[in-house]
This record gives sequence, structure tokens and C-alpha cells, in this order.
Amino acid sequence: MIKSVCGYCGVGCGLEFEENKLVGDVVYPTNEGKLCSKGVSELISIQTPTRLLRPVFRENLNEEFKTVSWESAINQIATKIAISNKDKVGFYLSGQLLTEDYYIANKLMKGFIGSNNVDTNSRTCMASAVVAYKKALGIDYVPVRMNDVHKANLLILVGANTAEAHVVFHNRIKSAKKDGLKIIVIDPRFTDTAKYADLYLPIKPGSDIDFFNLISKRIIDEDLIDKEFVENHINNFTLLQNKFKRVPSTKLLKRTGLTKEQFEEFWQMYKSNENIITAWTMGINQSVQGVDKNLSIINTHLLTGKIFKEGNGPFSLTGQPNAMGGREVGGLSTMLAVHLGFDSESIKKVNQFWGTKKVSNKVGLTATQMLEANLDVLVICHTDPIYHLPNRNKMEELIKKIPLVVEINAYENSETAKFAHIRLPAAPWGEKEGTQTNLDRTITKQEKLTRVSIDCKPDWEIFQLIAQKLGYLKEFCFSSPKEIFEEYQEMTKLNPHLNIYETSYEELKEKPFVWGEKIRENREFFTPDKKGNLFFVENRVLSEKTSLEFPFILLTGRTRDQWHSGTKTNLPRTLLKHKPLNFCEINSKNAKDLGIKDGDNIRIISKRGQIESVALITDDIKLDTIFIPVSNRKINYLTNDLYDKDSLQPDYNHSAVKIIKL
Repeated sequence: MIKSVCGYCGVGCGLEFEENKLVGDVVYPTNEGKLCSKGVSELISIQTPTRLLRPVFRENLNEEFKTVSWESAINQIATKIAISNKDKVGFYLSGQLLTEDYYIANKLMKGFIGSNNVDTNSRTCMASAVVAYKKALGIDYVPVRMNDVHKANLLILVGANTAEAHVVFHNRIKSAKKDGLKIIVIDPRFTDTAKYADLYLPIKPGSDIDFFNLISKRIIDEDLIDKEFVENHINNFTLLQNKFKRVPSTKLLKRTGLTKEQFEEFWQMYKSNENIITAWTMGINQSVQGVDKNLSIINTHLLTGKIFKEGNGPFSLTGQPNAMGGREVGGLSTMLAVHLGFDSESIKKVNQFWGTKKVSNKVGLTATQMLEANLDVLVICHTDPIYHLPNRNKMEELIKKIPLVVEINAYENSETAKFAHIRLPAAPWGEKEGTQTNLDRTITKQEKLTRVSIDCKPDWEIFQLIAQKLGYLKEFCFSSPKEIFEEYQEMTKLNPHLNIYETSYEELKEKPFVWGEKIRENREFFTPDKKGNLFFVENRVLSEKTSLEFPFILLTGRTRDQWHSGTKTNLPRTLLKHKPLNFCEINSKNAKDLGIKDGDNIRIISKRGQIESVALITDDIKLDTIFIPVSNRKINYLTNDLYDKDSLQPDYNHSAVKIIKL
């Protein structure tokens, strides 16, 4: 029996491999023996006929791919990087990578190529939360653990459908509800999660800031602040107080689309419960004001002191298995490794640690900027930007202009594959080992369950081969993930709050490790003055607006059994039939007005493109709002490429569209 950890969502469930099947690990703290349908079937994703098994190459996009040797492929990549301006090279990484993979790619690009153009698809997932935590708390730090729901009295879920996106964590929420936890769900859709709510609030899309500002204003007006905590530990209270004096509550409430009675019912629950967690995910982060939305939520916890103690806090729910590990190891272009910035002292530390002089103080390109940056080389690893970046027609034209696009993937059927020149076969989950960090700072060990297929390699080894071909033999001579992890552990000592050096690779085989617990115990902030920061934010209505021609707002999200584009889950042998891959929820009144019936084929059109879907008529979605799951691979032909100015995260959930019956 081999113990490992799931490679799908940020929950990171412990599992056991025995006799060619997967079962939940009953002693693992995250899931206590439970697995969702994706986790149970994960072995199938290793053995699928859609695997990419050998390196392939073509001179231009009109040719067929030809099988080449690893030596030939790596030589071409390294040669092109070597002759290119360092600022014209980009690495586009993924939350599917293990920490050791991230570390080698990050070390190569930032330390030795000398550019900070290494970013991850966390840019489209968690970037807004990262920026907000840094602004308010001083570091990228999630101050809540999953087991805190058992200590909370009230859980507020906003823009988060845990029943489908974080299934096993949702089971924990249901268990806590049986013990008295109250649940409020705030969402324009009556989701599967909302079925378990004590109160459901059908908020208007794009009005989250107004809602949480209304909470903060009421906290101040009714003198419900934690005076001692705010006075000793929080900045900007007087400024916030004065700002809210000039904001009419009626205006905030009207923008939310909620009635006075609905908000008062919420407010009574909010006031009468001591321990409160507010949890959110893409419905908040994926916005042109995603950072401000995060800050409006964090404000409510700073004002009331409901942070840095069990059962309380602002809880961003990470989507991918190792998105948080990527943030810790410096996988984002907007930070250096181990949560360091681009200040001169941090750059000096990193240069000395890596034995280089090439670390740049210039912020790198984000994933949402790379295709627009006229790059010479783009290396894409375990992600599918043509599928997941917004305004797909535009992105397809941009990627065609890049002279060398390299795709490192375990699967051959990505949307980006159509635009690659070199494709390298990587070992997927189950064929490699290393570490990952779950959504609540829990570091876990992922084990190798089976041999590596034919001509595939783990991602760290692929990046190391590129580094060695570039001449960095001494700096990249690792023989195992264990050696990489141990170097990374030493590096975490450059920033002591990231106390990963207190565990070991061997210990992680036996039990997970949670970093940063002393921060909670000491109620510390990591700003220069050691105080948390309040920020006054307001809804500036920056998203695309509906019109007579495009009267509907498009919402997007996951369904329970599917994972992104379906390379791992949309397989004949998985038989995951919770919901179809392609449907479009439409309010019954809107459908009647358009003459659309349940099951009709429809076309959805935006200013940028169009797709086809199947109508699902329901009263569980607000008027003039539609929902399409991200398992529809063509969804981003519709979405707009507006970005949050601070996080550069896309505004996926506010595109204006129209619907035509076919």
C-alpha cells in the first residue's frame, strides 16, 4: 500500500493506492477517508489513450508533428533561449506542478536566464487574493484552516460553490452544520452549495464590494468593532470611518439587488454569531476589481478582530492542488522565491543563495500579459492558455506570432497544442513524486504510484535539461525531488515566517506539515509597522455592461466531476455523469421571452465571439444572467479581457452576451 495525495483541487485529499485502485486515507486530516468522484478515478488519467508519450517537433504550424529525440528537442529550446533577449522569453507554469518542478523552473528563469517572466495559471485563479492579503496582512498568507469550520459559528460563502469545486471540504462543512454551524451562501445562482444554506442571498453580479461595504458600515455605525484590537493592531480605521459616513446605506443595498428584509435577516445572523469565517473563490477573484473585493471582505474581519484565531477569518479557497506551493516557491512573476519582493535586500539574498548575479529587479510578465508581449520563446507547462485565457479569438492570433512555443504536457489533446512547435511529454500525477501545498498551508507528499510511461520525464528534470544545455551544469545537478526540496527548504530560511525548514522530505512521507501556525498564535501582521491595513474600496462598476444588443451577464464556474478542459476527467472510462459538459442555465422568464425551451440548442454571442450550447431552464439563476460551465472548452470565445489593475486577473464573470435559439 502506498499513501499519497490527490492532484485535483486545492483540498488535497490523502489517499491510498492498493491493488490498482484508490481509496481515501482514513487517518489523513483533510478528508478522513473521503474522496470525491474525481479523486477516486484519478488512476484512469494515467492510463488514458490521450497521453503524450514522445517529444514531437514541427517547423511551422501548418506542418504535421514529427517524433524527435529528447536531445534534439532540448537543444532547439536552449539554442533559441540563448540567442533571445532575456525579456523575450517566458515560462507559463501551472498549479498542477509540484513544488520541486516549480523551484527548478523558477530558479532557471529568475536566477540564470535573468528575467522574472515566469508566471503561473494562478494568475487567473488566486492573484487577486494574493495581492489583497499582501496589502492587508503584509504577506501572502491564508489565515484560516479547513478544520476551522468546526470551531466557527457562522460560515459565509460568497462566490464559492464548494459542493462542486471543493467537494470533500464541502463534506466537512456539512458535518460542521450538523454540530450547529450556520451557513450563508451569497451567489447569483442557487447552487448545489446553496441547498445547504440557512440563508441564501441572490446577490446581483458585480455588487460584492457594495455588500461587504454595507457590512463594514453597519459594524462601525453600531459600534461593533473590536476596539482594543483595532487600536493596537490595525491602521486606517479613522479614514475608513470617515469615508463610510459619506456613503449612503440605501445606495449600497440597492446595488446588491437584495431587499432590506434580506439584508436584515443576514445582519441579525451576523451579529448573533461570535466566530465567523468568510470563504470565497473565483466568484470574487475573477473580476476587474478582484483585489478590491478581497479587501472589502478582509475589512470586515479586521474591524471585528475575527482573524488569527480558531473559527474566524477571511478564507480564500485555492482552486488547484499546488497553486499555493507555486506562490511560496516564487512561481509568480510579481514576487521572488519564499515570498520575497524585488527590493535590493531581497535580490541580494536570492543572488547569494543561488550563486548568481542575474536576478532582476524588474517585475516580470504575468500569464495574462505573455501572449501580448511579442515573445521569442514561450514555454507552457501543464496548462492550456488557449483554452483558459479570455477573449480566445484574440489569444489565438497572438500566440501564432511567437516564433517558438513549447508545450510540456502529459496529454496530447489540449487546445494550446494546435499552436505549439515543440511538445514534450511530462509525467503526470502518479508517475512522479514531490510535494504540494493544499489551500490551507498544509504541505503534503505526492508519491509515485507507477512507472514513468515510455519516454516521459518529470517536469523538474525537463527544466533541468534546458538549464544544463544553457551551461548551468553545476547549479542544476539534482538527482531527485528530495534534493530539490532540501535546497528549497534552506532557501525558506531567508524568510523565517515560511517555516518549511522545520519539516523534512522524509517526515512528509509520514504526515503533512502546516507552515505559518505561529503567525496565528501570535496574531502577527507582516507589514512594516506590524499592523493590519484597512482599505476603503468602492464599486467603480468597471465590468462590461449589458445593453439592448447584449442583455445578459455570463457567469462561469466548475461542475463537480469535471476538471478544467477535461484532459483528465472527460474520458470514456471515467463515467462521470453528474452534469453534462456543455449546458447553459437560463432563467425561466428570460427563456419564455426568447421562446427557448429546455434542451433547445442555442447560440451565445458576445462582442468577441460565439459558441453553441444547450438550454437548461431554471429558476435557480437571477434574471438576465446565464451560467456556462468551464468544461465547455469554447467558453472563452465569449469572455472579455478586462483585468484587475493590481492583480492582472481576468474579469471572467461579467461578460455581456445575447442568446439566439437555433
